[in-house]
Amino acid sequence: MVHPAEVSGRTDKTLADYALESMLSGGQNKIVPRETCETDLHYAGTRQVPLCWQLWHTYRIEDLVSNILMANQSQIFNDGWQRKTGSTISDTGNALEFDEAVAWGKEIDVHALREYMLAVGRNTRETLGNLTLEQVRSMAPEERVMQILEEGGVTTDFRSVWLLVFWGRLTGGGMILTPLTGHHMMHLPQWV
Repeated sequence: MVHPAEVSGRTDKTLADYALESMLSGGQNKIVPRETCETDLHYAGTRQVPLCWQLWHTYRIEDLVSNILMANQSQIFNDGWQRKTGSTISDTGNALEFDEAVAWGKEIDVHALREYMLAVGRNTRETLGNLTLEQVRSMAPEERVMQILEEGGVTTDFRSVWLLVFWGRLTGGGMILTPLTGHHMMHLPQWV
């Protein structure tokens, strides 16, 4: 339900499909609550964000976690995707203040964002299908966690960098349950 049906192979719409429909039909800058989990809001730059931020944020995290931490491979996002989407940031957007998130949302190319989401979703499904039991039970080495900071996936702002501590404590199985599924559910259901 966290990937579009086009990715998951479902015949009915998923939560991601409803969010994409809303974003692509002119709602990209509709202001929505950031999430339902008060714990993460403690570290948030803003409690309200444009709808397109929700999709950027969840899929950037999915890209970073599934590729760098779980599969030990390059993330999907690169300079080409940054140009294509028109994003002024390469990180998850955690530390953006309200005005910064609104300005970012006005610049993002939502059709390119959709394509990025599809690429990330397909890649994640392939990655999960190739995981070994040992990878599911293991935690990512510290150097891979720090690679996310080095590559600009998070910033040094405390509202962003705390993610490294959180992800660094998870096993592969924990990453499947939280950043790859539960995290999407924290951000989507309240406004889909």
